[in-house]
Amino acid sequence: MSPTLFVLAAGMGSRYGGLKQLDGLGPNGETIMDYSIYDALRAGFGKVVFVIRRSFEKEFIEKVISKYEGIIPTEIVFQEVEKIPEGFEYNIQREKPWGTNHAVLMGMDVIKEPFAVINADDFYGSESFQILADYLKSIAGKKNDYCMIGYRIENTLSESGVVNRGVCSTDENGFLTSVVEREKIEKEGGSIMFKDANSIQQTIPEGTHVSMNMWGFTPDYFDYSMALFKEFLSKNAQNPKSEFYIPTVVNDLIQTKKATVKVLDTPSKWFGVTYIEDRPLVILRINELNRKGAYPKKLWEKK
Repeated sequence: MSPTLFVLAAGMGSRYGGLKQLDGLGPNGETIMDYSIYDALRAGFGKVVFVIRRSFEKEFIEKVISKYEGIIPTEIVFQEVEKIPEGFEYNIQREKPWGTNHAVLMGMDVIKEPFAVINADDFYGSESFQILADYLKSIAGKKNDYCMIGYRIENTLSESGVVNRGVCSTDENGFLTSVVEREKIEKEGGSIMFKDANSIQQTIPEGTHVSMNMWGFTPDYFDYSMALFKEFLSKNAQNPKSEFYIPTVVNDLIQTKKATVKVLDTPSKWFGVTYIEDRPLVILRINELNRKGAYPKKLWEKK
């Protein structure tokens, strides 16, 4: 059974200033998503599911889905603020949906096989997709056995400003024990630094694994997510800013020993358009990969 790639594409990229999922950065207008799907296809993924907002469905189908016809099966699901379990009400001042794990829940009815979760606007690298695909194939038919691609912190920094990262801790067997969000990370004087809750600079050693929201799950993850989402709503439904994140669920499942998450090291360098100033550098890096032969000049040229 081939795993499915689940692409989180509902965000509007507020810091970037537009629908960055559809921004053409490759030599023929390819998006970062295009490269992810190309890498996933080479690695052995068999289907792609996109979660988007209905407000840009037409544009998404025209500019994204049409490219993959006859290449890989695709499906769309929708993340909207009103998509919550029966019996719950929310603050009508709420404008955005409920975060990344709410987005994952939107795939509950269409994904029945091991699946990967990625962001639409992050460039993950071909090695990461192969590592993830191989692991997902190995856990087909199992339950409670998940994974996460662990990026080395030094391979995820932006030259345009500070970043936030989920810093991972693991046990002696490489299983995740926690993900802690660290803010305002940057390289300073040869060291990687962040500011703690007291605004004191702390060091993160090179080689430390961070989460770039590249996860591998089996379908039982949906059931856990729904149960925890109901708990979340019972406490936070009236808060117009509260969000239900993937690390929230993962940390809960680890602490309650309901599931394990293997951290899979990758040599890939992550890059993405966190800031508008990142865009020229991303274009440069993609062109360099093309020059090295990592990708064809035109990804989706149909014969």
